[in-house]
Amino acid sequence: MEFLLELLTEELPASHIRSALEQIEAGFRKELLDGRIEVRSLKALATPRRLIVTADLSEGQADREETVTGPPLAIAKGPDGALTPAGKGFARSQGVDESLLEPITTPRGEYLGFRRRAKGTPAAEILKAAVPRVLGSLTFPKMMRWAESPFRFSRPFHGLLCVFGGAVVDTAFEGFKATDETVGHRIAAPGPVQARTFEEYRAGLERSFVIVDPEERKERILAGIEAALAPLKAEVYTDPGLLEELALNVEHPLVVFGAFPEAYLSLPLEVLATAMREGQKLFSVVRDRKQLAHFLGVADAAGDAKGLIRRGNERVLRARLEDARFFWDQDRKVPLAERAAGLANVLFQEKLGSYEDKAQRLKKISAYLCEKLGAADIKADTVEAAGLCKADLLTEMVKEFSGLQGRMGGIYAKLEGAPAAVHQAIYEHYQPGSLEDDAPASLSGAVLSIADKMDSVVGAIGVGLQVSGSSDPFGLRRNAHGVCKVALDRKLRFSLPLLLDRILAVYGDRLTLDRAATKAACLDFFSGRLRFILEKRGFRYDIVGAALAPGVDQITDALARVEALDALKSSPQFEPFILMAKRINNIIKGTPAAKVNPDLFAEKEERDLASTLAIVRDNAQPMIVRGDHARAQGIIFKLQPVLNTFFDKVLVMAEEKKVRQNRLGLLQSISKMLLTIADYSLVVVEGEKAAKPKASR
Repeated sequence: MEFLLELLTEELPASHIRSALEQIEAGFRKELLDGRIEVRSLKALATPRRLIVTADLSEGQADREETVTGPPLAIAKGPDGALTPAGKGFARSQGVDESLLEPITTPRGEYLGFRRRAKGTPAAEILKAAVPRVLGSLTFPKMMRWAESPFRFSRPFHGLLCVFGGAVVDTAFEGFKATDETVGHRIAAPGPVQARTFEEYRAGLERSFVIVDPEERKERILAGIEAALAPLKAEVYTDPGLLEELALNVEHPLVVFGAFPEAYLSLPLEVLATAMREGQKLFSVVRDRKQLAHFLGVADAAGDAKGLIRRGNERVLRARLEDARFFWDQDRKVPLAERAAGLANVLFQEKLGSYEDKAQRLKKISAYLCEKLGAADIKADTVEAAGLCKADLLTEMVKEFSGLQGRMGGIYAKLEGAPAAVHQAIYEHYQPGSLEDDAPASLSGAVLSIADKMDSVVGAIGVGLQVSGSSDPFGLRRNAHGVCKVALDRKLRFSLPLLLDRILAVYGDRLTLDRAATKAACLDFFSGRLRFILEKRGFRYDIVGAALAPGVDQITDALARVEALDALKSSPQFEPFILMAKRINNIIKGTPAAKVNPDLFAEKEERDLASTLAIVRDNAQPMIVRGDHARAQGIIFKLQPVLNTFFDKVLVMAEEKKVRQNRLGLLQSISKMLLTIADYSLVVVEGEKAAKPKASR
C-alpha cells in the first residue's frame, strides 16, 4: 500500500535539505524495520519548502502465533488429569475454551496454556507513532525555536500531509494534525492541493508550479540552459556544485538568460564566473573557454514575461562587475612580494601563528617534498611559490570573493612575469576542493597543495583540534582527502610517516601535543580518510581493511594493495589462501615471539616451507618496495601448496618445546611477510560474518 508524507516548511537551505533527505529516509527505514512492516520501496524527495517521503509498504505486520501460559501444570490439573479450579479460572480469564488448553513446556517447567494466532498491527498504527519520532529526530547544522515551543528545527513549518492506503493517518507533529492537503507554489499558485496518492500529489503540485523531484528539476534546468545557449553555440562554465544547489533552491525552475556590457570581458574568466556565482548564483557563459557577455540564472517562478527577473539580475551583476574591475585595477598596483610582507599581521590560527609563519613552513615542507619526489628541477620555483601563495589573501579581490583564493595569486603572479612553475603552483595550491575536484595539473602545484594541506592537518591535530560527526571547522577531512587525491591521481610516491616527521620538526615547540602522539593521531586520521575514499570508489570494506592493516606509508601503495586484492578475489586460489592465512593467525595468536633455527627442523616439509619462504620473500620484497603489489601477490600465492603439505604432514604443536617453538616461529615469519601486503585474516569469505567498521565522513 502507498504511503505519502509531506512536511511543509518555510524555505530550507540546500545544505539542510541534503542532510534531511539522508536522515529522513534512514529514519523511516529503521522505524518500519523495527515495526516489522515490509518496505517494498521508499524514497525521500524535497523542495525548498517540503520534505517528502513516498513508499510502498505492506498493509501491516504479518500475523504470528503466540503462546499464552497460565499456572504450573501440577497446580492446574489434578491427579486424574481434570482441570482444577486454578485451571478453570485461567480458561475463564482468557476467554478460551477448556478443550484448547494443553501442557506447555518452558525452561522453568511445564505450565498449562494454549496457542493462539496474534493479528499483526496495521501499518497505519505503526506510522502513527513513527512519523513524529522520525521528524522530531531530524538535526541540522543550525536550528531555531519559534513562538512558545521549546522545539527546535531548521525552519518553522506550516503543515503535515500524511496518508496511507488512501486514508489520512491519525498522527500529528508539534501541533499540526495530519491531513490530505497541502498548498502549491508560494507565489504562482498558493492555493490548496488535495492528494491521497503520490500520483495525485505529484500531478496536483505540478499544476500548481511545484516539481517535487530534485532530479526532475535538475533536468529541467539543463534543458533550459541547452535551449538558451543553442543559438550561441556556447556552454556554461562547468559548475556541478552550483547546479546541485540550484535544483534544491527552487520549486519551479525558470532559466533566465541575460547579458552584461562587453567592457567587463577584460576581467579574467575566473573573476567573472566567481562574481556571478557568489553574488547571485549565476552561470558564466563560455565558448572555447572564453567568457561571453552573457549569463544564465535560475529563478523560482512560473515565468518572466515582462523581463523583471532578467533585468534585476543584470542590474545587480553590473554593480558587482564594476566593483570587481575596481579591485582588479587596484590590486595590480602592489606586487605580490610586497603584499606577502603583510602576512605577519594576518592570523592563521591562534596557536599556530600568522600566515607569514605558515608561508615559512610551506617553503621548508615543499623543499623536502621536491627532494623526496626527485623533482630538484622545480624545487626553487616551488619554494618561491610557497612564500607567495598566501599573499592574495590581502588583495581586495579575494577579500570580496573568497572563492578566488590562490587563483587570484596565480593570475597576478603570471601578470608580473613569474615563471610558469611559480604562478601555476600558486594558482593550483588550493586544489582539489573536494574528491570530485581535479588535482593540480602541474607538479609544482601538486607539491605545494600537499604541503599546504599537510601543514594544516598536522598543526590542527597537534594543538588538539578534533573532528566529530558533522563538525569539522578547520576543514581537516577536506584537507586530508585533498592530500590523498593528489597523491593517488598523480601517483606521487613519498613516505607519509617521514613527511610527518619533517613537518613536526618544522613546527618545533609550537604544538601542544607531543610529537609521537601527534604523529600517531595523524596516521590514524589519514588511514580513516583512505578507508572512506577507497570504499567510495567501490572496493569491498573487508578488502580495504585488509589492505590498510599494514599501515599507511606510501599513500599510492594503499590503492595498489586494494587493487591487487580486488583483482584476485575471483581467482580459485584466493579463498583457499585466505583460509590458510586465517589458520596461521589462529595458531600463532597469543604465542610469544620465536626465532627460527634451521638445525631444529625435524621434517622435510619444514625445510621445504622455510626454503620456499626465503625464495618468495627475496622475490616479493623488491616488488613491494616499488609498489608492484599485484605481482608480489602472485609470488606470495606460491606458498600455498607448500603450506598445505606442511599442515598435512607436520604437527605444529609438537610435544618437544624447542621443536614446537621453532615451528611457531616459522609460521610467525610467514605471517609477518604476509602483513607487508595485507592482513588476509580480515577478508571475509563465503559463509563468514564480519562487522563492517564505520568510516566517518
